[in-house]
Amino acid sequence: MILVYRYRIKSLTGLLNRQARAVNFVWNYCNDVQKQALKWRKKWPTGFDLNKLTAGSSSELDIHSGTINAVCEQYAKSRKQFNRPFLRWRGKKSLGWIPLKGCHLHREGNAFRFAGNTFRIFNSRPLPDGKIKDGTNFSRDRRGNWFLNIVIDAPTKKTKAPEKGVGIDLGLKDFATLSTGEKIANERHYRKLEAKLGKAQRANKKRLVKAIHAKITNSRRDSLHKLSNRIVKEFDYIAVGNVNAAGLAKTRLAKSVLDASWSGFRTMLAYKSVREGAWYEEVNERFTTQVCSCCGCNPDSSPKGRADLGIREWICSDCGAVHDRDVNSALNILLRSGHRAPTVGIPVL
Repeated sequence: MILVYRYRIKSLTGLLNRQARAVNFVWNYCNDVQKQALKWRKKWPTGFDLNKLTAGSSSELDIHSGTINAVCEQYAKSRKQFNRPFLRWRGKKSLGWIPLKGCHLHREGNAFRFAGNTFRIFNSRPLPDGKIKDGTNFSRDRRGNWFLNIVIDAPTKKTKAPEKGVGIDLGLKDFATLSTGEKIANERHYRKLEAKLGKAQRANKKRLVKAIHAKITNSRRDSLHKLSNRIVKEFDYIAVGNVNAAGLAKTRLAKSVLDASWSGFRTMLAYKSVREGAWYEEVNERFTTQVCSCCGCNPDSSPKGRADLGIREWICSDCGAVHDRDVNSALNILLRSGHRAPTVGIPVL
């Protein structure tokens, strides 16, 4: 399984800043070669062609030859991926980026060795055993902090037998409701600091604005990681509703939807389920709030449409079951999944 581990660098940041400028120079050279090919209607250069054109420039630019090759290959790959004749130039406003080959990075205790230099890191979590692959790079955020992103082929656990499962209904009032009845509160990380952020933006305090944005992002990511870790370790199979986050982000609910980060949470659940040997599935959540999870019918008493969004509890007019709106939706999501245990049963059709 391919995973990326991110560590903050605490040494040689000045060296990385100089090398980032050299990487920008190589990228812009590749862009210039591509424009010349377009001008004279020549064959577009591949990553291999760009590697030949930049051969021998390592000592002149004072960066590793593997880094130059990685930049050329990434340029050709990005041009093909975005289907564009040429890409943007990299300048002072571009975030620092230094790619490298996986075979050139070596572990040295709690530090890493690359190109004759030892980079000390904040060892926030141990790096698992596995091969370091290409795609590993140094990157800089908007606050000027450097990070080492290590792409590693990590071992995965054997897939578990689906014995204990959970359905998850995502929302805004409560971030997630589990089919077990548990409700996860929506922490609203952006809303908590929205007033402070607006005040800093109006005062044009750019450094403070970046610090607040970083705090919001870090706190949101931390809470999502903790929640997803707990769920994949407690349950053997996980079913999540396929709520259209991108569509809702275009409505007046955009701030709240983006603050909740449903898509990021589902991504974490997906890859962590593979890592822990659990089953993961995204289920069509259409009518899950209206269908009774006990008898499987769609009674007239169930909440329907925008007018009934405020109804949080309702009674099924067919079987008399009392439902919490979100818990009922989570139960229906679990019943619609394809990897439930035989003990869960099949709802009445």
